[in-house]
Amino acid sequence: MQHDLIAQARTWLAEDPDPETRAELGAIVDAGDIAELAARFAGTLQFGTAGLRGELGAGPMRMNRSVVIRAAAGLAAYLKDQGEEGGLVVIGYDARYKSEDFARDTAAVMTGAGLRAAVLPRPLPTPVLAYAIRHLGAVAGVEVTASHNPPRDNGYKVYLGDGSQIVPPADGEIAAAIAAVGPLAGVARPEDGWQTLGDEVLAAYLARTDAVLAAGSPRTARTVYTAMHGVGTSVLTAAFERAGFPAPVLVTEQAEPDPAFPTVAFPNPEEPGAMDLAFATARRAAPDLIIANDPDADRCAVAVPDTATEGGWRMLRGDEVGALLAAHLVERGVSGVFAESIVSSSLLGRIAEKAGLGYEETLTGFKWIARVDGLRYGYEEALGYCVDPEGVRDKDGITAALLVAELASVLKEQGRTLLDLLDDLALAHGLHATDQLSVRVEDLSVIADAMARLREQPPTALAGLAVTSAEDLARGTDRLPPTDGLRYHLEGARVIVRPSGTEPKLKCYLEVVVPVADAAGLPAARARGAELLAGIKRDLAAAAGI
Repeated sequence: MQHDLIAQARTWLAEDPDPETRAELGAIVDAGDIAELAARFAGTLQFGTAGLRGELGAGPMRMNRSVVIRAAAGLAAYLKDQGEEGGLVVIGYDARYKSEDFARDTAAVMTGAGLRAAVLPRPLPTPVLAYAIRHLGAVAGVEVTASHNPPRDNGYKVYLGDGSQIVPPADGEIAAAIAAVGPLAGVARPEDGWQTLGDEVLAAYLARTDAVLAAGSPRTARTVYTAMHGVGTSVLTAAFERAGFPAPVLVTEQAEPDPAFPTVAFPNPEEPGAMDLAFATARRAAPDLIIANDPDADRCAVAVPDTATEGGWRMLRGDEVGALLAAHLVERGVSGVFAESIVSSSLLGRIAEKAGLGYEETLTGFKWIARVDGLRYGYEEALGYCVDPEGVRDKDGITAALLVAELASVLKEQGRTLLDLLDDLALAHGLHATDQLSVRVEDLSVIADAMARLREQPPTALAGLAVTSAEDLARGTDRLPPTDGLRYHLEGARVIVRPSGTEPKLKCYLEVVVPVADAAGLPAARARGAELLAGIKRDLAAAAGI
């Protein structure tokens, strides 16, 4: 085995085009570090519905130029098999380590394969790439990003010509085409021949952002904004200026792109500590709300002043923002279908039903939400919101921020806040309280063991609430294709358990619904909701053995 690993590594070294990863792998081989070689050559990074995502480094189990060139060659072969010879592939990238290299390699491979390639002019938000695909009439798009993953990661997200991320069977067909790519020496990579776009596409995207706001709506909300060391600052501030909002106060320590993400352990607004600098800035600036994007600016987090919270500011859950935006759109009189993933709060369905609007549940991910017929608004609890599906068929943290700011401005003129509107929704539909049990693992077998344990011995009650039905989503349902997940309905609650598609995590999504008779009953309902969520979390962890 030792001999085989060293032989594999030497073969990989011989065709690696990147001097950095060649030096890295050469040092591992010279040191005879068999354990490290075994980890890097245990297989290949698998291409799935999230594309590729993984740790940067040398070898087939890491993100590197060799892996990206193979992925691009496989995608090019797939597109040509679909009759798209000569079609345009538009490529965007974030500001992570190696992102620009991976974008350039992709453009070279597409050009060499007889397709046309156009690369966005600099690191820009993922929604700009999603917009550009349809705006330019491309047959596919690639975004080089690892979104909110740790600094050592990067990724490769693929869209087809409809502007949506890939779904089965396309992902499997592209994966098969990648696996069929031979030696890299056989992959043509010319030095030039692709187009580097100017700012016209960004200008068109920014012009489109105006479409999410109501004509003549108030634009008075004052914001603190953090880009979380990502690419959002210039685009969001331009969008706010165009719309006539006050210029956001920037969290200066996190305003500029920095692939090291020096002020956060994980560059995800949901992670503990990630918003601390934003809260500190808000305590100085006293804005109406805080808005945060993740590093590629396709997600939007919102925090609001709350005297009942330590530090005076409270992060809203993704489900809360999802409901607030839905209520705002209903108030504006929109038509169409509201959609969300199965792990998001059932409150959206109640809002849509009362408004006489269509409603759909999908599997997790905007690749599914964006494909709902007649979609007007879609959201996912992980801070993703699609508020302009005609412009961007994906989550978009820039346009979502604009819509939140408009809602906050409307309420401000009424002497009210986002928290007041949340109270209104609880009184109209019951208090919908959500939480998540998320376990990050080093060993993926922990996740497989937990899922197997729950399948073999499903819980009969959680937090004293009887489980009224249990579904294994791997079998599919009459409305959903199969996916690795479990769904439990309880008396007044719902639980979904699934492995993350993008991170080494087991995720459990919890929701309880507590009836509320009047405003005086809200504090007791919130306390009851928190008590039930804590109990469900405790009992579910025990049942799963995590």
